[in-house]
Parts: sequence; C-alpha cells; structure tokens
Amino acid sequence: MSNTFGVKYRLTSFGESHGKAIGGIIDGCPSNFPLDFEHIQTELDKRRPGKSAITSSRNEKDKVEFLSGVYEGKTLGTPIAFVVWNNNQKGKDYDNLKDIYRPSHADYTYHKKYGLRDHRGGGRASARETVSRVVAGAIAKQLLDVYNIEIFAYVSQIGDIKLDENYYQNVKTDNILNCPDEKIANKMIAKIAEFKKAGDSLGGTINCLIKNVPVGLGEPVFNKFNAQLSKAILGINACKGFEIGAGFESANMIGSQNNDIFYFENGKIKTHTNNSGGVQGGITNGEDVYFKAVFKPVPTILKTQSTITTDCKQVEYTAKGRHDPSVLPRALPIVEAMTAMVALDFILLNK
Repeated sequence: MSNTFGVKYRLTSFGESHGKAIGGIIDGCPSNFPLDFEHIQTELDKRRPGKSAITSSRNEKDKVEFLSGVYEGKTLGTPIAFVVWNNNQKGKDYDNLKDIYRPSHADYTYHKKYGLRDHRGGGRASARETVSRVVAGAIAKQLLDVYNIEIFAYVSQIGDIKLDENYYQNVKTDNILNCPDEKIANKMIAKIAEFKKAGDSLGGTINCLIKNVPVGLGEPVFNKFNAQLSKAILGINACKGFEIGAGFESANMIGSQNNDIFYFENGKIKTHTNNSGGVQGGITNGEDVYFKAVFKPVPTILKTQSTITTDCKQVEYTAKGRHDPSVLPRALPIVEAMTAMVALDFILLNK
C-alpha cells in the first residue's frame, strides 16, 4: 500500500476511520521555520465533521498533537510526527456492513486485494485519512507564504446548480462552500440540505487558483507540474475528474483561439490569455495556475440498495451511521492542502 506522497516535501499518513487515531510524518520540511499552530488548527476545523447541518454529524474535535520535529515553535528539519485522536468513533454503526460490499465503495476492491478489510466507515479508504493531508498542507501553505504564493479553492457547482462563469479569482467568503456568489451559494446549500433530508447525495465541482506562481516549476518529462497536481487531486476521495486551464473546453477550440499569445510589459513576459492554466510543457510560465476538480456523489446513502455479500449472495441493505450528503464543503481544505504540497515540493526541487 502506498502511503507516502511527495519527493522533497513528503507526507506519510496512517490510521483508519474508526481506529485510535489518524496521523502522519512529514519529512523534508526546512528547518528553523516558525509554525503558526493556530493556522494549522483553523485548516483542520474547515475539514472536520459536525460543524454544519449539511455535513456529517460525527463530532470530532480534530485537535492536532505534534510529537516530534518542532522545538520552541520552530521546525527542526527532522521528521515532523503528528497525531489526531479519534474520539467519537461508533464502529458498531457499521456492524451490518461487515459482510456486505457497498455499491461504489472500496469494500470489494480492498477485500480482494488484501484478503481482509476494516468495514467500520471504510477503514483506511475513508476520507477521514485526509486529516493528515490537511495538516501537511497547512504547513506547506505557511512555507509558500515566503514566496507570496497563495491558494484559493471554492465550490463552483453542486448538482445542477453552478456559477454562471468560472471566476478563478482569490475568493474568501463567509459561506461554507466559499462560493463567491452568495445567492448561488445559498441555493447550493439548500440543495444539499434537501438531499440530506431525502437520504440521498450530490456531487459537484471545486475550482482552485494558485496565484503568484514563479516561472520554472516542473520537472519534465515524467514529473510535470500539471501531472503531479492532477495526481494529487485525483488521489482525494470521491474525485473523479481533473482539468487544468481551458481543459476539456480546448476540444471545442481551434489553435488560433487556444494559443496564449505572449507580450512584454514592465520587464515581464506575460500572456494575453491563460488557456494553458499557467503550465506549458509541464513547467509553470508565471501566469496563475487554475484547475477544476469533479467530485462524485457520496456513495453512502440512506436508501435501500441491492448489493452482494462477501459470499456472493444478492441482498438488500440500508446504510446506517453518520454521513455527508456531499463531500464538497469538506473537500475544499483538502484540495488546497494537496495543491500546497505539490507547489512546495516543486519549489524545493527547484532549489
């Protein structure tokens, strides 16, 4: 099982959804850097369950505890080990799933690959594992501040409700979706609440912008900036699609429309358009990097479904427990975290 992400700035994560804890070890973090622990906790709070009527009611405080690699508030340059204890597990909620393969979950594939599985909330396949990514990403964000690199993610679509245009601008709002259009955000939130009440779920999209990216990040040919970024984002639970720049819309363009024309201004080479999404030849060109990620509806729904048991019998089952009607609200900090880890990794590789 591959549990490590990154080349220079590396995260190895551990833990299961209803185990004792979730945690990780960060290797390659530069030394003598003062950490803002309040900021790290704020990022975790964005991801944690039980904070909204449209998210899971599992009430985890997600308080991070650092075990090594930090002294007097600064990084030592040694491995940073951290842990977040699981305090609100209800593994018995999943007893009825012990011998069932839930539709569109990892139950069947994990069982066939490893010969056994932790059925409690998906075990290692649970999105609770992403707690570790948010911690590592929060630290990466602070290191990127030194280079004035900023990352902004927001929900651009929930079900059939979406923004009229792709803003791709720095967005900070008060709504749980960080959606720049408050009216659209309220419609999205109402839609999620409606489907939660009906015991069903919704998918959607998240847009993300990386500002002030320097020229030259990316290691062709097999470690391109956009390739590593897509790997990072597609590795997030429930993510089913990724596009950078004009993305799939490029198929509807001709070359003269799609090409980003260069010009020179104030001592810098720029482009009039940014259909490339800030990356050309796998290397950042100095323009803002922007991308879109698609997330499927949560597969655990409170409706009766037909499925197969571990001994291949057809059965009907109804899920129990506490579940999100949409992953989108809590996926925002995860998208930003993985993006930050990729950007920092390439900064360190460039050195």
